Amino acid sequence: MTQQGPAAPAAAAERVRAVRDSPAGRYRLAAAFYRGAPPARRDGRRAFGRAELSFLRWEIIRGVMHPTSGSPWWRAVNERLLRDKVEADLLFHGVAGPASARSVELWVEFLRAPSAASWYRAHNGSVLAGYLEHEQLAAGELPVERFMMNVALLRVMYAHALAAEPRLALGHLAPAGRLLGDPRRGTVGLFLDLQRAFPPHYPLHGRVLEELIAAERPLARALDYGIIGSRVRELFHFAADSLDLPGIAGLVSDGTPCYTGPVAHRSLWLSGTTELLPRLVARVTRYAASPACRDRTARDWSRRAPGSPAPRCGVPLP
Repeated sequence: MTQQGPAAPAAAAERVRAVRDSPAGRYRLAAAFYRGAPPARRDGRRAFGRAELSFLRWEIIRGVMHPTSGSPWWRAVNERLLRDKVEADLLFHGVAGPASARSVELWVEFLRAPSAASWYRAHNGSVLAGYLEHEQLAAGELPVERFMMNVALLRVMYAHALAAEPRLALGHLAPAGRLLGDPRRGTVGLFLDLQRAFPPHYPLHGRVLEELIAAERPLARALDYGIIGSRVRELFHFAADSLDLPGIAGLVSDGTPCYTGPVAHRSLWLSGTTELLPRLVARVTRYAASPACRDRTARDWSRRAPGSPAPRCGVPLP
């Protein structure tokens, strides 16, 4: 039954506006979504907030959510995520619509049928839409921060692939993908936890990117340069296709992430792929056997019908 009152988009915008300058308020609003409201306490959503709320706590600790000294970009992307979730929750409980964006519809789909794959579509649909919407804000950040944005982008896309397309994410080890990528489990923190790779403060004045990368822990380097680095183009096309965001496919250039403009520090992105551990990990989890196959697979992702199987090397889609 549709409830009377402000339409869901306007009501959601007002709720987010009320906590815009309060990091703690943002966190409470994000956490409230996963607690649900009667009679929705048993709708299955509670366990899915683990990874998202952990990441938000890290953002707050870093200081990027601070209303004056924080990051306009991180705040804007988080605000998009909050607004989409709140609006979807209102629609789910009968507040008048329609949804203001496709990303809101994805959250409604998650609420109707919670699963790891539907949560990632909703969460990443909001986050990646925020990336596209606020690229101009990102351009005003320090180079080190922009590098971190690209790492975060790759990590969330890869975590989605673990749950939705494990063969793309892990190759021969695909049977472990859905277990490792389930946002209800602590294992997903291994992929989304940037505090293991970057300093816990903002802004990163005086920090040299080369030094930060050199200090990255071996496991994180194996993930970023071995597993993710060996399938970058495929991940971007997978995200663009599965989230109905074609602009995402334009954020990779010659196998290198290029969010916020032309590829910068390309040598740094590629240097880690030549190290022994990342090379071994890439070999064990390899997805495509050759550059030609990877190129063809990326094109296949762009032509893939929603819900159809992942493209397979040497088996082009119709």
